[in-house]
Amino acid sequence: MKPVNKAHLSEPGLLVVDVAAADDETAMAYQQEIALRWATATAERTSRVPGEPGVRLRCYVDLHQQFDT
Repeated sequence: MKPVNKAHLSEPGLLVVDVAAADDETAMAYQQEIALRWATATAERTSRVPGEPGVRLRCYVDLHQQFDT
């Protein structure tokens, strides 16, 4: 597993979520579940690293803006 790269955010309660999944559907489903609970800047597509299995996705979450489910 590769190390996680640090991302600096302006205040506590803001998250950068890096998702590693087997396929696009799984990554997007995970992102959708997060977006149902908190304000989320979603990614529209995943990325792939040539020669490595699976996909990657990054989204940004604001824990201050929680939605009622």
